Amino acid sequence: MKQSEFLFLLKQIIQVVFFPSHSLFAEMFLAKRLRSEAQFLCSICLDVFTDPVSTPCGHNFCKYCINQHWDVNDRCQCPMCKRVFKPRPELHINTFISGMVAEFRHEAQHKASSSSSDQQAAKPGQVPCDVCTGTKLKALKSCLVCLASYCETHLEPHLTVSGLKRHQLIQPVDNLEGRMCRKHDKPLELFCKTDQTCVCMLCSVLDHRTHKFVPLREEGEGKKAELGKTQAEIQKMIQKRRVKIEELKESVRISKAAADRETAEGLQVFTALKVSAERGLEQLIQEIEEQQESTEKQAEGFIKDLEQEISELMKRSTEVEQLSRSEDHFHLLQSFSSLKAAPPTKDWTEVRVRPPSHEETVVRAVAQLEDTLSEHMKKLLAEAELKRVQQFAVDVTLDPRTANPWLTLSDDGKQVNYIDVEKKLPDNPERFSIYVNVLGKQSFSSGRFYFEVQVKGKTEWDLGVARESIKRKRETTLSPKVGFWTILLRNGNKYVAADDTSVCFSLASGPEKVGVFVDYEEGLVSFYDVDAAALIYSFTGCSFTEKLYPFFCPSDNDGGRNSAPLIICPVNQTN
Repeated sequence: MKQSEFLFLLKQIIQVVFFPSHSLFAEMFLAKRLRSEAQFLCSICLDVFTDPVSTPCGHNFCKYCINQHWDVNDRCQCPMCKRVFKPRPELHINTFISGMVAEFRHEAQHKASSSSSDQQAAKPGQVPCDVCTGTKLKALKSCLVCLASYCETHLEPHLTVSGLKRHQLIQPVDNLEGRMCRKHDKPLELFCKTDQTCVCMLCSVLDHRTHKFVPLREEGEGKKAELGKTQAEIQKMIQKRRVKIEELKESVRISKAAADRETAEGLQVFTALKVSAERGLEQLIQEIEEQQESTEKQAEGFIKDLEQEISELMKRSTEVEQLSRSEDHFHLLQSFSSLKAAPPTKDWTEVRVRPPSHEETVVRAVAQLEDTLSEHMKKLLAEAELKRVQQFAVDVTLDPRTANPWLTLSDDGKQVNYIDVEKKLPDNPERFSIYVNVLGKQSFSSGRFYFEVQVKGKTEWDLGVARESIKRKRETTLSPKVGFWTILLRNGNKYVAADDTSVCFSLASGPEKVGVFVDYEEGLVSFYDVDAAALIYSFTGCSFTEKLYPFFCPSDNDGGRNSAPLIICPVNQTN
């Protein structure tokens, strides 16, 4: 053990064994003490002066405290300014300060007694006074020497009596016996770091003499620092969980919004299908009614003819009957030939009214309705799909660092044109040198994004996305293998999907605005005719491992036929 540590222990043992009451701290005093209390505190015992004396350097201490300090230490020096005195000075009571201290004690005693009426009875969970009889008042302090807790009234002797005022007071606690060493009956004032337990001064010399120990306050402050770190970590954990809660709430909100949107879109689709079905039913009923009306008109014509013939036959029947009764044989013979001839009637044997086949009509109408609904449903689903991807619209601007020198960009970075004069630009690594291409400033390495480009008035263009590592200084083909996912227009009407194997296709009408949608995780790149709300082409099963950039190529002017710019448009999600 070092000499300094031995002297420290020796000092502490002397204090514990011979002066156990010499440890009351200023902060343990009543909170109602006067502001001037600090003026009367001894800097050694941190208590109100008892028999105050002044050293030659002008500092004041309790007579007992300064003498004990000089007895224990090697040198006779001032604890405040460290001035060394040779020989040891003779100290005398400072009567002026002593009188001031006496007045201060009197005021403190008066203030304590005047406030005793304001004390409250101890409530459950509060430490009661051990001295009170009857109603136990709430303890204000606990004494580690007396092993008792005191209310404000019964604490007064510890504040005024010379022998008691040196007792160590702490905030009121239960189980004061637990703060005493059971073996040596001394306060537990040290912490054994080896055994991680509280010990008294005698324990540190006898039972723990080879161990490392520190004052309780020092260890407590260290543990406070650890608790501070723990508290900070806990707060971080709490904050992370609060952030996660907000993320989950936001996810629920987004999900709810998507559910509402999809419900509305589904309602729109099914309402439109219902209207189409009802219209088809109305047309079917009308056609059946028209067929029935035609059948009835045909039958009515036949009936009218039959009724006319019946009328004529009834007339002839009357004439025949009259002639058969005639006694004028000459007249009978003259009329017989005309009445004997066949009457002018139609052969009705094969005449029939054939009911129309409504079953065939229904089947034909249902087939037609099915075709109509299928086309209508495709259109509505395409519109709903376009609206869905438009929800992921991003703001894209052109990056001038990547633009080929034959291109010119608008000030807002939204338009790109081919020009007939090559600009003098630095050949930085990002710039396209061979092809008249340009990339967007924004890059994407996760999630979904969508943008729209106006291609109206152009006969050639390339659009899509490209990965960051594409070759920009040499000739290359456009394909997913080399990092391009694009579609192209050539000769004004020939469309090509630049897949690993090029796919040529035609469109009924050329799009004036093309939408580009990417789902990074899904590996999907889709192109849409925005005005027609129709899917043009999709690259599926893509594997993205790098940043993706929007890709644009306006091509050359083609003699002025392709001079219109490519324009990045704001997305109108109400289409």
